[in-house]
Amino acid sequence: MDQTQKLINDGNAAVDEMLTGIIAAHPNHLWRPDNAPRAVVARHGPREGKVGLVIGGGSGHEPTFLGFVGKGLADAAAVGNVFASPPPQPVVDAALAANGGAGILFMYGNYAGDVMNFDMAAEMLEMESIEARTVVTTDDIASAPRDAREKRRGVAGNVFIFKAAGAAADMMMSLDEVERIARHANDRTYTMGVALSACSLPQTRRPNFELPVGEMEIGMGIHGEPGVRRGPLQSANAVTDEIVDAILGEMNAKAGDSVAVLVNSLGSTPLMELYIMHARVAERLAAADIRIHSALVGPYCTSMEMAGASISVMHLDDELTTMLDHPCDCAMFRVG
Repeated sequence: MDQTQKLINDGNAAVDEMLTGIIAAHPNHLWRPDNAPRAVVARHGPREGKVGLVIGGGSGHEPTFLGFVGKGLADAAAVGNVFASPPPQPVVDAALAANGGAGILFMYGNYAGDVMNFDMAAEMLEMESIEARTVVTTDDIASAPRDAREKRRGVAGNVFIFKAAGAAADMMMSLDEVERIARHANDRTYTMGVALSACSLPQTRRPNFELPVGEMEIGMGIHGEPGVRRGPLQSANAVTDEIVDAILGEMNAKAGDSVAVLVNSLGSTPLMELYIMHARVAERLAAADIRIHSALVGPYCTSMEMAGASISVMHLDDELTTMLDHPCDCAMFRVG
């Protein structure tokens, strides 16, 4: 099998070289503590008396997680290798840099390695008398049935869920309140994706799964986890309808309700195709008398160079609308 082509120097150094580039490109937003190369901290985020929001996970999903570190959103991120959880130490490093004395909230997608390592980090922080709590994101409706929602994975809906929690922390709410809003945001966010081609890791440069030309996989995860259905590639409208039907089936929205929408590229799918999908999403929601309060279209949670897209919908109420509209200023994401 042919190797894929990538603009890298050394596959094993790709993550650290990327981090060097991100810090060089965004010095007004981001910095790294000495001796903590895999912890990235918001230049204007952490402050005394504020809950520290620490996010993180594997690399390869940029701008998730690094792009959402900044004032009004996450205070710090712990960075793992490509598609691999960060070890406990970078999580601790990130938490110490984010600590304002009001507790730490860890947020990340629901993957076994992340859960294990962030839990170990929380125990290490306990020894330093720092309280750390966790909210895992579970927005991927294709990854487990509704009655086993706690087993679902966290994917592109992270953008909305982290945003809500980050706003609550920025408003100087208590750890109890920030955690409550994070859980509430997660409970009202729904995502489903479709993959059209595989991605490859920098170390191997070989596709990490096989998807024949002319086929698509609905519900595939952001690391290539199996989806719910594989079949011939369909039109943008047909694929969008299948995803919107699944989300509306779970969301329980009434006529007149408002939502936030994200049409997300998994890496190599261009904006043209995402906007074609968004046109259909908007048409379908208008037909159901559901108002789009805000929309994001573009690469927000990628999977290296995977072709495909996902649609995320957050079912808004007054509180979540306030949180999404609260200003934030991050390296790769801004509101207000």
